[in-house]
Amino acid sequence: MAVFSAKPQSLFDYPKYWAECFGPAPFLPMSRDEMDQLGWDSCDVILVTGDAYVDHPSFGMAVIGRVLESQGYRVGILSQPDWRDKEAFRALGKPNLYFGVTAGNMDSMINRYTADRRLRHDDAYTAGDEGGKRPDRAVTVYTQKCREVFSDVPVVVGGIEASLRRLAHYDYWSETVKRSVLMDSTADILLYGNAERAMVELTHRMASGESIREITDLRGSAFLCREIPKGWKEIDSTSVDQPGRVEKQKNPYEGAHPTQCDDAKDIRIKADRAQAEVAPEVETKPLSIIPDTQAIKTDPSATYIRMPSFDQVVNDPVLYAHADRIFHRETNPGNARPLVQSQGRNDIWVNPPPIPLETEELDWVFEQPYKRVPHPSYGESKIPAYDMIRFSVNIMRGCFGGCTFCSITEHEGRIIQSRSEQSILDEVEKIRDLTPGFTGVISDLGGPTANMYRLNCKDKKIEETCRRPSCVYPSICVNLETDHRHTTQLYRKTRQLEGVKKVVVASGLRYDLAVKDPEYVKELVTHHVGGYLKIAPEHSEDGPLTKMMKPGMGSYYEFKEMFERFSKEAGKKQYLIPYFISAHPGATNEDMMSLGLWLKNNDFRVDQVQNFYPSPMASATTMYYTEKNPLKPLGRNNDEKIFSAKTKEQRTLHKAFLRYHDPDNWPMLRKALRRMGRADLIGTGASFLVPGESRREKEVQRRESRKPRAQARSSRSAPRRRK
Repeated sequence: MAVFSAKPQSLFDYPKYWAECFGPAPFLPMSRDEMDQLGWDSCDVILVTGDAYVDHPSFGMAVIGRVLESQGYRVGILSQPDWRDKEAFRALGKPNLYFGVTAGNMDSMINRYTADRRLRHDDAYTAGDEGGKRPDRAVTVYTQKCREVFSDVPVVVGGIEASLRRLAHYDYWSETVKRSVLMDSTADILLYGNAERAMVELTHRMASGESIREITDLRGSAFLCREIPKGWKEIDSTSVDQPGRVEKQKNPYEGAHPTQCDDAKDIRIKADRAQAEVAPEVETKPLSIIPDTQAIKTDPSATYIRMPSFDQVVNDPVLYAHADRIFHRETNPGNARPLVQSQGRNDIWVNPPPIPLETEELDWVFEQPYKRVPHPSYGESKIPAYDMIRFSVNIMRGCFGGCTFCSITEHEGRIIQSRSEQSILDEVEKIRDLTPGFTGVISDLGGPTANMYRLNCKDKKIEETCRRPSCVYPSICVNLETDHRHTTQLYRKTRQLEGVKKVVVASGLRYDLAVKDPEYVKELVTHHVGGYLKIAPEHSEDGPLTKMMKPGMGSYYEFKEMFERFSKEAGKKQYLIPYFISAHPGATNEDMMSLGLWLKNNDFRVDQVQNFYPSPMASATTMYYTEKNPLKPLGRNNDEKIFSAKTKEQRTLHKAFLRYHDPDNWPMLRKALRRMGRADLIGTGASFLVPGESRREKEVQRRESRKPRAQARSSRSAPRRRK
């Protein structure tokens, strides 16, 4: 029986592997010649990635490679190997332990196609910004090639593409529900999230002779399971969160904020069990829960949750949405239990998420001997992703926002992992001293979110039992630390470093949190805005915002007032640039029209619009596919239907509402407004959304309308042929 420790071994406490004697490589080798120069006869681990190799802590393969190197292993990198040539996968020989495969820092399908499924011809993670250097579904293709050349070598898959496909998921590009990537790729094990902890333990255990098929107790891992191990009890997912109508059941997604989460009193909830076949040893007792958090008191080392099977979620949208609810409830490392899903003859077993890295461990990861530049083999070729981040510093990981369209929760988790102040300042000095082209400007000091640094739950016990998917929606939890003093102090100390002229904050700002600390907002606005500050309200209307789990516009206006006041006090002309999503599930034509009016009334002219992109396993993608709302209790008699713009015409129209000022969109918008009964918004003046037709346009319309009538008259007057 697995034991999922709440206090794992520290990354830097493992005994080093014998190859430590070779020392760190200048760059992880990408060729046999480089291996020869290092004195290596072979690699212990070979990492295969869809990105160009940049030896920098913002690039996943560099991080994993350097972390394994620090444990004493010889690590090589196959960067963007030609998947059409199996010999490209023999370039470094046969690894002694395993291949580690990732699509790269981005999902290969999102990297290759736009939200409208159009092919991209560029790739920011490739030298020369050249598209087409990685295959579609790179994890699957790379793994199969590794199997083809060295069939006896284990394959470990990871990175964001694998993370988001660890269970059955809707695939936007094929418009089907697909199996776990483990099934399609035939990999031995999948490591999801930031996988340093799991990767280090896995590698040491394999190096000591343990078979990869025997390693089934790693947090943050998923694997094929042909039979359930003895000693485990099964909980059917429908007993945890029913897909049928349930009376008086507490809703964890909309419940009041827990103020006594550590209260010892158990609350029993009576719920009708869904009629389903039950496996042997199924837990059928009522489940104890803690108020509002629904932290079900079952031992994650002895019980697992049986999710609806692949066949069930393919054929039943309600069960697909139900599976989404279960998946997102089991994301807290403190109380998550293994998830099991049948996919044909095998089960997919997904262990609980990894324990977040402690500050000392995260510092250690970022302090490895990165060269902070691309591999020399790329010469003078530009890698846009590197150019964007080479003067930036990542200060934290994770996000507790829980936005339904975002993949951070599914990948990094919602518990914030922060670096120490000294580690961050040391990295700024490394940029100053080592990075070519540094002019004294730090381009970003942030992470997934700019202002969540060291913002954690006030009580560790509460954090470990909570099952809320967001700490800030529908409003900020009373147990969340909102004091930004650590971030404010970090900004001030960074500015004071010798050689640093300016520090810009370019990461996304959670402004509903920022307004809780006016001193932070003043510091940010006075010193760290480069003329424009990008923020993301995403929409103006409550309907779509509730489906996104984003705050209403009240906090936007509050932040806007602070921003303008502090900018004026600093004697600066600065502007807020809001970002919006078009065609998000729950956004109707009327909602998009209202957003267009809001933009016009506030004199915003959006140049670029992000159409909603259904990424695998996101809750918004579940809404898009099933037209059900997984943020509320599901029921077969629940008649709520979420509208999603799916056709090309619908998505184009939603995008056009945000670009109301573009003359190319006016004919489409006029037609839509008339169809919606809102022709009153067509005309010249501040109260109108789009202007009426010009004299020339009206004449063209008259000529076009005459053509069908003329053709009809012509056909009637034409002589008939005799039979």
